Amino acid sequence: MCRKGITFAQNFENCAMNPIPSFNKYIEQAIVKNWEQDALTDYQGETLQYRDVARIIEKLHIVFEESGIEKGDKIALCGRNSSHWGVAFLATLTYGAVAVPILHEFTADQVHNIVNHSEARLLFVGDVVAKSIDAEAMPQLEAIVYLPDYSLLLSRSERITHAREHLNEMFGKKYPKYFRSQHVSYHEDQPEELALINYTSGTTGFSKGVMLPYRALWGNLDFAITRLGETVKPHSNMVSILPMAHMYGMAFEFIFPVCHGIHLYFLNRLPSPSLIAQAYAEVKPSLVIAVPLIIEKIIRKRVFPKLQNNAMRLLLNTPIINRKVKQKICEQVYQAFGGKAYEIIIGGAALSQEVEQFLLSIDFPVTVGYGTTECAPLISYTDYKSFRSRSCGQPIYNMECRIDSPDPENIAGEILTRGTNLMLGYYKNPEATHEAIDADGWYHTGDLGTMDSEGFIYIRGRSKNMLLSANGQNIYPEEIEDQLNSMAMVSESIVVQKDDRLIALVYPDMEEVEALGFSPDDIENLMEENRVQLNQLLPPFSKIAEIRIQDKEFAKTPKKSIKRYLYQP
Repeated sequence: MCRKGITFAQNFENCAMNPIPSFNKYIEQAIVKNWEQDALTDYQGETLQYRDVARIIEKLHIVFEESGIEKGDKIALCGRNSSHWGVAFLATLTYGAVAVPILHEFTADQVHNIVNHSEARLLFVGDVVAKSIDAEAMPQLEAIVYLPDYSLLLSRSERITHAREHLNEMFGKKYPKYFRSQHVSYHEDQPEELALINYTSGTTGFSKGVMLPYRALWGNLDFAITRLGETVKPHSNMVSILPMAHMYGMAFEFIFPVCHGIHLYFLNRLPSPSLIAQAYAEVKPSLVIAVPLIIEKIIRKRVFPKLQNNAMRLLLNTPIINRKVKQKICEQVYQAFGGKAYEIIIGGAALSQEVEQFLLSIDFPVTVGYGTTECAPLISYTDYKSFRSRSCGQPIYNMECRIDSPDPENIAGEILTRGTNLMLGYYKNPEATHEAIDADGWYHTGDLGTMDSEGFIYIRGRSKNMLLSANGQNIYPEEIEDQLNSMAMVSESIVVQKDDRLIALVYPDMEEVEALGFSPDDIENLMEENRVQLNQLLPPFSKIAEIRIQDKEFAKTPKKSIKRYLYQP
């Protein structure tokens, strides 16, 4: 371990020297060990036990084999989270094929492009996606499989058609008595073998196919089971909200629970705040994985209003009563997440400073992790008991991190990382791969941050988002936005630069606007007051010259980051 935050690695050398076991072996062992246990449930719908999962996997393997699908062939999946989506994904990996998860929120053209670019032979689709795509736009596909019942929506292969039509007969011939746990035996993967290609739109407009090997999936899973498995017990419950086609949700809301024997519930409808709250209350998850938007909406809409009355403010300002009041508030917030979660892990973007400080002030078990799709995704994390305000934890034990800065503790530089979780590169894009991973194996994240002497990382923003003032000062728009978002009637914002002026684009909290009967002029006047108040908190070189009102929410990526490139002046 190097001092002064230049490079930080926890037991990285030991991890790098030890052989990496088969990732699929984890899946195999989890199924056998938990054969009679509940595995996957579509919330308020069907439940599959681990033995049901194994049986469907085996049937899909028969279809793959009879259809001529070979190890290394690409199989794409596109649909809302569901038990059948999860099983199809597991079947793909355990067969030795390469999974291509596609976000169901992508447009039909994006789905077509990814299927074609990845050279997928099969495509599994959910009910909504099935209605929007055009098979003629994907001429290389041999079949489209409907996820709700695994029926064929399209077949361009007689072998596939025959395999699907005679599947039960083939299954019965292979297992003439019955299918048992001792029959479970999956593809033994190698660490550098390609497991999946994850296409992400990011915030720059163009998708890249991130090639993730089995060692990267293993690295995330091994860390999760080692660190989270100590407190999050098998046969407890979790809720899957984040899209499984995004690596954050895939790794920690699907792969970890399945391989740890946890009963997983999928919100296979649009996860509105009310549905999420209802699911948490009923399922009582042992761990909550979330993006900031979900947490912030719950806190701002359900908690903050209760703290704004004069009586509550008086109680909070009375030292003797303050602690008991905060304990009561903490318990109420905790119950909003089901009341059994060991901790709430935030990832995907920065948690607002206002919400974070509130949660820490009431001793709420919250922590923030950091990762990228290119690391499948985890780079840094720390348990909530060790969490430090505004940080995103320390590098996990199988990853190294360093800050490309002459003074990493005080001057922000690009965050670089390497280790077990790192991708192989970008599919069919060696130029982008060489640009992202240098000759020494360091992945250049594009994120700017500092790191203290104990390895805690503090993100300042994206290097591509950083603005430069007229006198050469670095301006981090995310820091300004964080303060602006906590002001009256501001729902979300981004700060852009036009010439030498900084302009804040603001989408107001329309629920509050309508509840108070504010006119457009009222909103304009209030935002001007916000601008004046905000500028009092900012240094001269980063003051906001103008606030412009947006009439609809900002377009976002699936992990709820604003697509900044759409709003540049």
